[in-house]
Amino acid sequence: MAIHPLRQRVTGLMQAAGVQPDGPGECDPRILDDHFYGRVLREGSLGLGDSYMDGWWQVGSLDGMLYRLLRHGVDERVHGLRSRLDDLRAWLLNLQAGRRALAVGERHYDLGNELFEAMLGKRLVYSCGYWRQADGLDDAQEAKLDLVCRKLGLRPGMRVLDIGCGWGEALKYAAQHHGVEGVGVTISREQADYARKLCAGLPVDIRLQDYRALAGDTADSSFDRIFSIGMFEHVGAKNYRAYFEVARRCLRNDEATGGGLFLLHCIGSNVSLRHTDPWIARHIFPNSMLPSAAQIASASEGLFVTEDWHGFGTDYDRTLQAWRDNIEAAWDRLPPRYDERFRRMWRFYLAASMATFRARRAQLWQLVMSPHGVPGGYDAPR
Repeated sequence: MAIHPLRQRVTGLMQAAGVQPDGPGECDPRILDDHFYGRVLREGSLGLGDSYMDGWWQVGSLDGMLYRLLRHGVDERVHGLRSRLDDLRAWLLNLQAGRRALAVGERHYDLGNELFEAMLGKRLVYSCGYWRQADGLDDAQEAKLDLVCRKLGLRPGMRVLDIGCGWGEALKYAAQHHGVEGVGVTISREQADYARKLCAGLPVDIRLQDYRALAGDTADSSFDRIFSIGMFEHVGAKNYRAYFEVARRCLRNDEATGGGLFLLHCIGSNVSLRHTDPWIARHIFPNSMLPSAAQIASASEGLFVTEDWHGFGTDYDRTLQAWRDNIEAAWDRLPPRYDERFRRMWRFYLAASMATFRARRAQLWQLVMSPHGVPGGYDAPR
């Protein structure tokens, strides 16, 4: 029997990555609907993810299969129409300005705190842990918060700004362990409400506010230290310069001491792009994108001296695996709105993220910057 050309082409692409449709291995997908082949060729990664959500295929090791496809560049050989349209949209529009800037808060971070409480562990820290000496997720997240505070040299009495404060865990840690006072901004109403309760009794002010609304020209908006953990991925290339200008404006300016310090913790791309993966944009992080090293350097040029650039992207694979273990153990305790289709979407999201870091297609960076350069140099903690 002749093999249909669409099936033959998809099978050939997968085989080049060591993946065999309907094969015997744990990374070999079992195809349950033959429309899968045409959909993947028409829609690229969007078709692959959506067909998984629709139950058209299943696989023993989802992250293992996606890792093989990414490692061998299969995604670069199949581009759907949605990817081309997203590229055009990003070229014509500022996708992270005005009402569009609020979309990720409404559609992702406001999904429900019970979902993130079940997944993230002891602390609601939705970013990469630091696993150098950690025995588990909670230890890795505490080590990351400790690392951020040590890199910034936090001391009692300092005033600290958290751009994209999430559920307030980093500011709470800094206030409790280093005696600082802080301001955190987020565009998620659910996060802001949670963070205010979490930080009750501490000198921490949580604001439901876009980062661009930070003035930086009054005592109320002037800070000794600034950090931003896992938020820069939502800023967008057209706004990178404005983001660094806000941080620079809000940082106290003392040339004799080199000024304050700004720590940026973000996922990074190996290449400069204008938009994110179409499936991620549709279902997980609308209007998001990963910055490249070149984009960060260009946007911060003339505003900051980069004192330290620390990469530990392989730690994100371990963090994501821990999140997957947590959420898989919790599904039956969560509300019915997280139905089977949602669970398949969430599994694909976590597995694709693991595969991306494992294949070294994405990085995790912590940058420490100063306005004028630290006199005598900056000694970077690890």
